Amino acid sequence: MMDIAQNHQRKRCAIYTRKSSEEGLDKEFNSLDAQREAGKNKILSQRHEGWELLNEHYDDGGISGGTMERPALQRMIEDIKAGKIDIVLVYKIDRLSRSMLDFLGMIKFFDEL
Repeated sequence: MMDIAQNHQRKRCAIYTRKSSEEGLDKEFNSLDAQREAGKNKILSQRHEGWELLNEHYDDGGISGGTMERPALQRMIEDIKAGKIDIVLVYKIDRLSRSMLDFLGMIKFFDEL
């Protein structure tokens, strides 16, 4: 069987998830899990384009999107700078940031790298 991604450049995909409150995070399947599942499904649908899910989890549970000081977000940014990530998936744009200024700064950062 031929590897479907063989004809396309490999694209390493990271999924970033965030939930501002800790409510429900102790459940067996929570909002972060649901966001991650949606990202995984998107990556699987693009496997023919070379998309591959990275094993690293970038999950910020119980942290507001109004700040950039989020441990998983900062770790993901460092991994992008290190060339470990090609594509970032988020369930909704507001999972990445609640601040328009921060969001635009991140888009600029993504475009540059």
